[in-house]
Amino acid sequence: MIRALVIGFVLGILILFGGLYYYFASGMAPAAVADSPMPFEKRIANMSLDAHVQKQAAVQSPVPADEPSFLAGVDVYQRNCQGCHGMTGQKSEFATAMYPPPPQLFEGKGVSDDPVQETYWKVVNGIRLTGMPAFKSILDDKQCWQVSQLLAHSNELPDAVKKALATNLSQQLPTK
Repeated sequence: MIRALVIGFVLGILILFGGLYYYFASGMAPAAVADSPMPFEKRIANMSLDAHVQKQAAVQSPVPADEPSFLAGVDVYQRNCQGCHGMTGQKSEFATAMYPPPPQLFEGKGVSDDPVQETYWKVVNGIRLTGMPAFKSILDDKQCWQVSQLLAHSNELPDAVKKALATNLSQQLPTK
């Protein structure tokens, strides 16, 4: 009886993994941006991301949450983030062309409800299979903290910072 139970269990596992393999190998699994997500896809991805961020939480920010830091963060954001994440009142052109779509960080809550350390972790490490790159080799540590402070406090920014965010980056860049 135990032998039959073990054989049944092993066969069940093999059938399950064989079915999963067939699902992915046959092209039935969603692969295009416009495809519907798999069942529980978002929940599983977020559960893994949340656990990973919590496990590797960064130290306290060496950059203060003040107007000069926020203004420096605006520059970093406009040069590196707005293409995907958009600006206040302006959706990104890429928002509907990516899966999952990049969050529009200045619309709704954005990341203002996340601890600055979590935002910093995402900026430095990126988020796998989302299009969010790791900026640790592109930006220095101070710039990563500055943009993280800006985003973590996006719901309570001083007027000067809001004005800087509203300024179009193309107006600031030198022309050729």
